[in-house]
Amino acid sequence: MKGCWKKTLPGAVLALVASLWIATSNSIRADEGMWTLDNPPTKYLKERYGFEPDSAWLKNVQLSAVRFNDGGSGSFVSAEGLVLTNHHVARGQLQKVSSPKKDYCKDGFHARTTAEELRCPDLELNVLVSMENVTDKVFASVKPGMAEKDALKARKAAMAKIEKESLDSTGMRSDVVTLYHGGEYWLYRYKKYTDIRLVFAPEEQIAFFGGDPDNFTFPRHDLDMAIFRVYEKDKAIKSPAFLKWNPKGAADGELVFVLGHPGRTDRLQIHSQLEMQRDHELPLKLKILKRTLATSYSYAKRGSEEAREAGDRLRGLENTIKAWEGELQGLMTPQLMAKKAQEEKEFIKLVSDKPEWREAYGDAWPRLSNLQKQKLQRLRQILFRKPGGLRLPAIALQIVRYVAEVKKPDGERLEEYHDSQLESLRFKLYSPAPIYRAFEEVLLADSLKYAVEELGPGDPFVKEALGGKSPEQVAKELISETKLTDPKVRKNLVDGAEEAVKVSTDPLIVWIRKIDPVLREIRKWQEDNIESVEVACGEKIGKARFAAFGKSAYPDATFTLRIAYGAVKGYPMNGTRAPSKTTYHGLFDRACSFDFKQPFDLPQRYIDRKDKLDLSVGLNFVCTCDIIGGNSGSPVINKAGEIVGLIFDGNIESLPGRYVFEEEANRAVAVHTAGMSEALRKLYDAEAIMNELLGK
Repeated sequence: MKGCWKKTLPGAVLALVASLWIATSNSIRADEGMWTLDNPPTKYLKERYGFEPDSAWLKNVQLSAVRFNDGGSGSFVSAEGLVLTNHHVARGQLQKVSSPKKDYCKDGFHARTTAEELRCPDLELNVLVSMENVTDKVFASVKPGMAEKDALKARKAAMAKIEKESLDSTGMRSDVVTLYHGGEYWLYRYKKYTDIRLVFAPEEQIAFFGGDPDNFTFPRHDLDMAIFRVYEKDKAIKSPAFLKWNPKGAADGELVFVLGHPGRTDRLQIHSQLEMQRDHELPLKLKILKRTLATSYSYAKRGSEEAREAGDRLRGLENTIKAWEGELQGLMTPQLMAKKAQEEKEFIKLVSDKPEWREAYGDAWPRLSNLQKQKLQRLRQILFRKPGGLRLPAIALQIVRYVAEVKKPDGERLEEYHDSQLESLRFKLYSPAPIYRAFEEVLLADSLKYAVEELGPGDPFVKEALGGKSPEQVAKELISETKLTDPKVRKNLVDGAEEAVKVSTDPLIVWIRKIDPVLREIRKWQEDNIESVEVACGEKIGKARFAAFGKSAYPDATFTLRIAYGAVKGYPMNGTRAPSKTTYHGLFDRACSFDFKQPFDLPQRYIDRKDKLDLSVGLNFVCTCDIIGGNSGSPVINKAGEIVGLIFDGNIESLPGRYVFEEEANRAVAVHTAGMSEALRKLYDAEAIMNELLGK
């Protein structure tokens, strides 16, 4: 999902807290919730909208939903494997198939035949096939009297065993998912696809029309869409399920659903954890991102090719910065924090009033509160003891750790090196996607320089990373001389196992071998002292919530498949009302109002073919569905199970949505299927795509 416009943020936050509500009890209000498919909100749907989806409806939309493993959501929209998502979700792959001679991010792409479709170098798509509750198996691994750090190891070993057994028996990607902060554990099995080909993407000018000024606002006028096709054994697949295309799109007041993979919410975190985010973590993380953004912009200003190379990085940084600024502003609102504190106080009293609950769960809140002070002591080390850069240092670290970790029993490895994860890891590690050495060098040098400034020259990481040299000198030597830009070199090192890596003279491999012990130390400290307590206490609070309320509340988002519901509906805005939809009329009016100057300029085809368009057709719309980053590319579905829209953003009022939901003005922003149909037919001559979408 995209960012926000900082200048208008405070008023939006004040509007939100006017009727603030947080879901910590059994009374879910309004169109709130990112619900798991094992526990859909059928009760609330029936009470509020008189509609109750049956098991066949739920299964079809589940199998139609697609997770983009590099971040984002999508859906099957044809019987022949077409997948619809956002342009900004596809942007990383668009850049990877581009070159100095052809910029598909900027110019767009249209494969008029299947032979012209472009294979993506490292895109993995996941479809959730089944879910199994494995909570008892994970809980059983923790024995009475275990120290918390040992209990954490036992949980992780149990999860790795469950994943490995599932992988061996089904061949599917198998992930044990933590829900309710440790209250439940579920095994999610995914069908995995890795032969993904680009079919269509519009120009970035229209996909991101309005740029930063319009980002995280409404009314909007973006054609933020992209289409891929899924292949297996070099043939387009027959989609296991797909959403029928509704060319009319969503109507005002209509009940709609969003099926997608929201990344992260913190609505169930306790007050002291939110204070830690507000006072320390978010401000420092924003400071880091803003510096990286400035460094990236400086590189982009060197020339047009440098600007192209840095483009995806710049968009991602701007997005994250603006989203986090919105979250921080929300946490800085006294009403929000006071409400959170009051609800926590009431929940603790509920637990304390029952002696057996107090005995079992009562120490979780004070222990988590005390933990924040311990975490703060090493926060800078956690954030700055990192190799930095973009891809090359990360590749080197993966190789060095891969050969070391796979020698260990599966349950004792770092999580990302469990057997169940290795195939996906190797797929990304051996990617032939281009790497830009000059950009890598600039980013690595500044990252090391920043580490010196924040940690001091005597810090163990700084000493090992620099070896008495300047950050600029180290970065230049490492990036200019490494051979890791070649996927074959990476594969040879992995195939050669620990001995090959041990004797390698590649400067990046040698450097990672030096700094990895320091990186491992801070990670182990986090696991032993922070994560182990967070998991243990989170499990207690989760159990207390189930004891008090059952499963009438939804878990925080975890980049797993969720269903949200709501209505297509405008909202109060700036003393007037925002409409529920925008049209092509509005697109041209906004462009004209700014004299077609960037970022309100239009691709030439829109000027040339304006007379062919029905300007009254809907382009974007808003609904009350509860979403967050990761939902980008999610389909908006009607009661008939048809796709009527494509989520691509939220409005300003939704920015504190990581912590709260407020229906009055919180809106999800989507592209209208009517608007996409109009563009495909009349602007891009994509009649073949439209025919496939309509099943013709």
